Amino acid sequence: MTPTCPTDLPAPCRLRIDGEALAANWRLLSRLSGVAACGAAVKADGYGLGAVEVVRRLADAGCRDFFVATWEEAAALQSLGVPVSVLHGVRAEDMSAATAGFARPVLNTLAQVARWRQAGAGRPCDVMVDTGMNRLGLSTDEVRSGLLDGLEIDVLMSHLACADEDSSMNARQRGAFAALAGRTGARRLSLSNSAGVALGPDYAFDLTRPGIALYGARPRSGLDGIAQVVFPEAQVLQCRGVRAGEPVGYNATWRATGETKVAILNVGYADGYRRAFSNVGSVTWQGTMLPLVGRVSMDLTTVDATAVPSLAEGDWVTLNYDLTDAAASSGISAYELLTGLGRRAPRLWI
Repeated sequence: MTPTCPTDLPAPCRLRIDGEALAANWRLLSRLSGVAACGAAVKADGYGLGAVEVVRRLADAGCRDFFVATWEEAAALQSLGVPVSVLHGVRAEDMSAATAGFARPVLNTLAQVARWRQAGAGRPCDVMVDTGMNRLGLSTDEVRSGLLDGLEIDVLMSHLACADEDSSMNARQRGAFAALAGRTGARRLSLSNSAGVALGPDYAFDLTRPGIALYGARPRSGLDGIAQVVFPEAQVLQCRGVRAGEPVGYNATWRATGETKVAILNVGYADGYRRAFSNVGSVTWQGTMLPLVGRVSMDLTTVDATAVPSLAEGDWVTLNYDLTDAAASSGISAYELLTGLGRRAPRLWI
């Protein structure tokens, strides 16, 4: 008889996700958006948390505009019946999905505009205009030229390049975008991302499109009320004593200064807990903070557990993963820290 492995084995690491904090963050961003509607960027599978669950909770909170990157991401949300825009527009390969009507393309190039006129005539779309970021979008001159005449445009949008900084580029982009008001048949104008919302009402126009702040990051001042959403947790695999002077982990980057209890956790960079947290990250157990010691390896991370004598094999600790603080300590952007969390960790919504 061939041996079989059960498929419901509990994982040794997990992501605890606070659905109410997610909804509260959207409500805060909606209030900060003033009279403008507040949408949500849910690309990259809801920034790695699971787009379907993210959209369900945000829709229940009142969100009515959702933005993804690709048609595959849009298709995954079909059953929810919410308005979705696909930021990368329409390649030739996308047209069968784009004309099915379950999402709107955000047209970015002359070729996409021509493709949509030919095959999507009469169907609504959105349009991206480049106001200085030099990434996706039509030029402001192309928008002024009448290129978009006759298209049923819901949202004319642009994207701020430096909203998380006090940069003069913010005002320049806003001015370039505001000058396009009334130049197309667009029903709504949209400029602000998460940090743009905190720049104030002059940047809100008709619709804001926050992303990272929904999930717990504070990309600039003015977003202090944003709450942590994601709490990675890991199980203790082993506890051991380390004598003074002995090293822990690869390349012996840390040595004990005295008799030390260390706990080895069942999580590592294969789970998205980055090597950059080596010797600078921390975890919490029963209210006590435990510092990381040594290098984070592929599947294991080690902490100094001397302060908690009762911590034992099988216990669960919470990795300290406030996105703004974690980005500052690791030098890695909050976006990467969130979207890079591995799939080995189940997502547990609370």
